[in-house]
Amino acid sequence: MPKKSDRGLAETVMFKFLLRTKSQHRLHWTDVLSYLYLCIGLLTMFAPVLWLVMSSFKTEAAISQFPPSFFPYTQKTVTVTGHEKPLPLYLVTLEDGTSRQLAQVSRIGIRANMVDPADSTVQIQVDIKQRQPVNELKWAWNNYTDLFQKFTFGTYLWNSVFITLVATALTLLINSMAAFALSKYQFKGQKSVFLLIIATLMIPPTIILVPVFLVINQVGLLNSLWGVILPAVATPTGVFLLRQYMLTIPDELIEAARMDHASEWRIYWKIILPLSAPALAVLAIFSVMWRWNDFLLPLIVLSKNESFTLQLALNSFQGELNTQWHYLLAMTVITLLPVTLVFAFLQRYITTGIAGAGVK
Repeated sequence: MPKKSDRGLAETVMFKFLLRTKSQHRLHWTDVLSYLYLCIGLLTMFAPVLWLVMSSFKTEAAISQFPPSFFPYTQKTVTVTGHEKPLPLYLVTLEDGTSRQLAQVSRIGIRANMVDPADSTVQIQVDIKQRQPVNELKWAWNNYTDLFQKFTFGTYLWNSVFITLVATALTLLINSMAAFALSKYQFKGQKSVFLLIIATLMIPPTIILVPVFLVINQVGLLNSLWGVILPAVATPTGVFLLRQYMLTIPDELIEAARMDHASEWRIYWKIILPLSAPALAVLAIFSVMWRWNDFLLPLIVLSKNESFTLQLALNSFQGELNTQWHYLLAMTVITLLPVTLVFAFLQRYITTGIAGAGVK
C-alpha cells in the first residue's frame, strides 16, 4: 500500500501539472481553450448526475412543472378562508398594469378565478397569460424519509448489500485461487484451461440465461439471494486480470517460502494475496459495480417482494398508469452512493492494477 507521503507528493505533482500554463506570467490563448474544453467535458459528464440529485429533492408537482428548473422550486400555497385546501399563489398583472399576489380557486380554459388571500369574498377572473406562479425554494426531504416509512426500502437495501458483499468476497477468493494456480503452477493442459476460461468471454450472458435458471431451479435456490450470488462468483475477466498481475510476482519468493516449509495455502494467503492487492482492488471495484447494478439475473431468480434488490424495486416503482417519480429519483440517488464510495476509496489502485497486469 502506498505511503501517505508518497500519495501527497503524487497529488501535489498532479495539481501542479493541471495548473501549469504555457506562459509563466499570464494565460496563453491555448491555455484558455484547454481549460474551456475541460470545463465543457466536466459539465457534460456531471450535469446529468447533478440534475438527478437536485430533482430527487423536488416534490411530485415540482417535477412535472414546465419549464423545468434546476433547483427544487415549489409553487407557494396559501390558506384562504372558506377553502379547505391551500390554494396556489400567483403574481397577477391586472388591466391597470399593477401586480398583485392572488390565489387561484379554479380554472376553466384560459380563464382563472382568483381571490385575494386577505379578502376571499370577491373573485377576479383573469387570463392565464396574466399570471405567473410564485415559487419558493423547498427541499422535499420526505422523498427519502418516506422510502423507509411507506415502503420496505430497508429490506431492498439489505438484499442488495448482502448480495454485493458476499458475491464480491467469493469472487475475489475463487478468482484469485484460479489465477494463482494458472500463474505459479506448471501442469499439463495449463494453457488449454486458461484459453478455455478466456473463451467464455465471447459467450453473451443472455445465451446461458435459460440453463442457469434451470440449474438454480433444480437445486432449489429460486427466490433465494444465494441463487443470485453463486452463478456469477467465477468470472473470466477476474481470472485473467489476477493471473496477469500474479505473473509479475517473482517465483523466488514462493521457492523461499517452500524452503521454510510454508504450506501452499500459507503461500497463497500470506504472500500472493498481499502482493496482489492493487489487482484485487480493481477486481473488487468491477465486482461491486457488476453485482450492485445487476438486473437481469435477479429478475428471473427473485419473484417475491421481500427478496427484491434495489434495482428490482426501482423497476416496481414504474407503473403502467402512474409513476412515482419523486420516490424513484430519490431511490436512484441512494443506489448510486455505494458504487461512488467504493470507487472513491479504491480508485488509486486502478492504474496500478491494470498497468501491473499488462507487464508480462
